[in-house]
Amino acid sequence: MELETIKQSIHEIRGMKVIFDYELAKLYEVETKYLKRSVRNNLNRFPSDFMFELTPDEWLNLRCKISTSSWGGQRYPPFAFTEQGVAMLSGLLNSFVAIDVNISIMRAFVMIRQFALTYQELNEKLIALEKKHNQKFTDIDQVLNYLIKKEQQQTLQTTRKQVGYKK
Repeated sequence: MELETIKQSIHEIRGMKVIFDYELAKLYEVETKYLKRSVRNNLNRFPSDFMFELTPDEWLNLRCKISTSSWGGQRYPPFAFTEQGVAMLSGLLNSFVAIDVNISIMRAFVMIRQFALTYQELNEKLIALEKKHNQKFTDIDQVLNYLIKKEQQQTLQTTRKQVGYKK
């Protein structure tokens, strides 16, 4: 499973990194209703810090961002699974695809966490240098912003629909 694809499925809601049920269902190659049914049958395994259902306001905001109509697509707010929720879900879905996807998802969460820590450490060191020398390093700030924009553009390039013959 490609980590970049999974990384794009991870969103931040309520200050937590989550993946929605319909994205997990697509990765696991199952229908969303079956995934939700499995979760509902085992709700005691999913406390609120593992999985939660979006509020109507969050759902409306999300639907506006992903442009789904009220007639097609999902009609109910999705479940949002945290990293621990995805790990717990692996115990319910016991197929070879689910095992491979879960390994990839865990790697994507770790990669995002490592990137955030690295960026935070760089930012703290830059602030310390600015305080020490009593000046702002605009060139370093520009380089960091350039690198962030470059990564965002690469992400956009990989998500666009490919044109040409399918193999």
